[in-house]
Amino acid sequence: MKAINIKVEHLKSPIGIDIKKPYISWNCDDGIQQTAYIINAYNYCNDKKGDLFYSTNKCHTSDMFAYFQGPLHSRQRVLIEITLFDENDVQGETQSTVFETAFLDKNQWVAKWINPEIENLTKVNSRPASYLKKTFNVEKTGTSRLYITAHGLYTAFINNQRVGDYVLTPGTSEYSVNLEYQTYDVTELINEGKNEIVVILGDGWYRGKSGMNNPNGNLFGDDISLLAQLEINGTSVLITDENWQASQYGPILKNGLDFGEVVDSTIGDGFFAIEKFHQVKIENFGYQNLKCSNNVYIKEKEKFEGTVIKTPNGDTVIDFGQNIAGYVSFSVKAKQGQKIKLVHGEGLDENGNFTIDNFQHEAPTPENMIYQQVEYICKEGQNEYKPQFCIFGFQYVKVETDINIDDIKFTAQAVYSDMDETGSFVCGNEDVNKLVKNSLWSMKGNFADIPTDCPTRERQGWTGDAAAFVNTGMYLMDCYPVFRKWLNEVRANQLEDGKIPGVAPNSEPDGFFKKLSNGSAGWADAITIVPNALCRVYNCTDIVKENYGAMKKWVDFCEKRAHKSRIKSKFKIDKNKKYIVDTGFHWGEWLEPDVNSKDALKQTLMKGSPEVPTAYFAYSAYLLSVAAKKTGKDSESKYYLNLSEKIKEAYRAYFVKNGKINSDRQASYVRPVALDILNQSEKQTASDNLNELVKNNNYHLNTGFLSTPFLCSVLSSYGHTDTAYKLLLQDTAPSWLYEVKKGATTIWETWNGIDENHKVSASLNHYSYGAIAGWLFGDVAGIKLNYGKITIAPHPDKSIGFASATYNSPLGKISSKWEYKNNGIIYSIEIPANCTAEIILPNGEKHNVTAGKYTFS
Repeated sequence: MKAINIKVEHLKSPIGIDIKKPYISWNCDDGIQQTAYIINAYNYCNDKKGDLFYSTNKCHTSDMFAYFQGPLHSRQRVLIEITLFDENDVQGETQSTVFETAFLDKNQWVAKWINPEIENLTKVNSRPASYLKKTFNVEKTGTSRLYITAHGLYTAFINNQRVGDYVLTPGTSEYSVNLEYQTYDVTELINEGKNEIVVILGDGWYRGKSGMNNPNGNLFGDDISLLAQLEINGTSVLITDENWQASQYGPILKNGLDFGEVVDSTIGDGFFAIEKFHQVKIENFGYQNLKCSNNVYIKEKEKFEGTVIKTPNGDTVIDFGQNIAGYVSFSVKAKQGQKIKLVHGEGLDENGNFTIDNFQHEAPTPENMIYQQVEYICKEGQNEYKPQFCIFGFQYVKVETDINIDDIKFTAQAVYSDMDETGSFVCGNEDVNKLVKNSLWSMKGNFADIPTDCPTRERQGWTGDAAAFVNTGMYLMDCYPVFRKWLNEVRANQLEDGKIPGVAPNSEPDGFFKKLSNGSAGWADAITIVPNALCRVYNCTDIVKENYGAMKKWVDFCEKRAHKSRIKSKFKIDKNKKYIVDTGFHWGEWLEPDVNSKDALKQTLMKGSPEVPTAYFAYSAYLLSVAAKKTGKDSESKYYLNLSEKIKEAYRAYFVKNGKINSDRQASYVRPVALDILNQSEKQTASDNLNELVKNNNYHLNTGFLSTPFLCSVLSSYGHTDTAYKLLLQDTAPSWLYEVKKGATTIWETWNGIDENHKVSASLNHYSYGAIAGWLFGDVAGIKLNYGKITIAPHPDKSIGFASATYNSPLGKISSKWEYKNNGIIYSIEIPANCTAEIILPNGEKHNVTAGKYTFS
């Protein structure tokens, strides 16, 4: 038996982490059960194994994780060797990985913050990129590390070679609290003697205008600045200081994350600035907010070649066939002064013409327009261009140029966080298979350093979207590090009173709307939902330990808010009144079909909307009790479990009469079942009534953001699997397959993003409704993880013929397939090494199995 998929802090061979006791994890290959492991750690210098400095000795356990307990110091490179012993105590082949610490604190940063702009350039989207450079001498080469970060975005080059392959660094964060620096191995880029470093800076999230209500930009500051420190064998040979030079006279004349870039390649050498350099300003920003990323980075991923089409109005448009987040690169041999303009959009309008109207603000102005465009002026000869400081959401690109388009090679480049794909699902219905692919692509398009809501209009880390999708996201991709980083930003934005904001990191200036949306039920509850979901699937308590304080603060706020109830009881004593939440702003069941969302919000503000926030109050209190139990806080666990039960009792007293719910909305039945608010008989009654509502709606859903992820699961868990499948396969709006039939390649924000007349509205790349893929993995194929335990409980149906899912889970590769054959069903299941599973078949059969392949009929 040997260890595979070895990770440190959920990362593959990370370079530059700052966790003092990192979490080491692995999967097992071959054998049935791991009975013991040995972890040895060695210093690792110049790719050579050094002295052994830490060993676990032989640990007799089946755990596939351990916390590194050896001494770690700053800038240490460590070789980890893991040896496993199988069920017969036979020692397996030793496997290894490498990780490296950073741990740079205020005493180890000798670099200074430098600002390349000697004049304040205040106009958003009209600011040029800045080019900084410095020559330096190296007497002797060796292990070389560049530690670097910026206000804004940076791209670094040493001796004309790009440093690393990350893009949009240092990423997005609550910069005043968490500004991440990156560590690069630049050993191969350094020469003995003279060297030159060049860094290009753009606005990025730091002072750009991304977000819904941020037309003026400068959210975190009005500067762009650089901090960098290059070390060879641990000694600084280059730092940012007053000896650097800077220029704004380079090819990138304007830049903005969603605006795009204006580039004149006739300036400088076509890529770097080469003149009008001046001194830099020293800034006193300090080092107190600097952190290691401990996250996967944004990288260039899939590439797409497009098809040129002519629209009815005569525009030249490239269809890349897939809605992505990213940008377009091109190469062309041109004459000096020729121009290329690219405008990026998600769809064609009802007349077949290119449009960007669908993702604009309701009242677009020149200041808040989302342009998503590149303007490029060619130099003489060969031109190669790729954006540096922008990212767009698009499938179509309108091209305006005085060059023959056949002479230009365009390539669309998907850009997202470097997560491994972990899940695959196929069945006998190709539309459903496409739906799963669309869900995956919406996840890719919206995981750029953090989970966001769309890559066009907002790019904001909406809490509600993350809470709705986290369970599905963990099937599709290895997203633990991205969610973990995002939760850091959520905590950084939590208000003193405990309220959780609607968006993290902050992406809009203070104002009425921002203040209003703090603490919205179902959105703010992401602080309890997301950490608990990650803990349950990855079986790692670190995530709840890191977020426990914020969870508790949120639930305590909800408890205080409930005490301010508007309810005027008919009786002198109403024990349930203090557990009902009917104050505050709540998005509610956002974007329900056939419900005017604005009217729903007005109703909430005027009269309160207690059902949703009360249900989530109970759910968050329960999740907090689970987190407390997992972290050894038994007394607090009992308190919050008791609180949750009292809230549930109050909910049932106010919203359930004689075991029945009085509502004609599907969400009102889904929510209390899914969040475990009702007792067992009430759950069955609610599910039965939900089934009738769906039938009476001709097997169409009418749920919104909060309840759609649970809809099919509630039905299939309570005896209505056939209805769940009919909902899945419905192909008229509102439904999942309607958008597939309309040619969607991602998940839409609304159920009718392209209506029957082909009118395009709202974002065509929102992952939230893609949560249906979670039901396909977790209920149709039946694969579920619960704190290190595997359950396989499939729900087959002849309507899709067969279903096959593979999940490269935190425990290893799990497969579950069923197919109808010879008037029966064949189940084929694979359980990874060192795991056991309970298999529950629809006829009630239960099988407890160990690692291996199994067939049931």
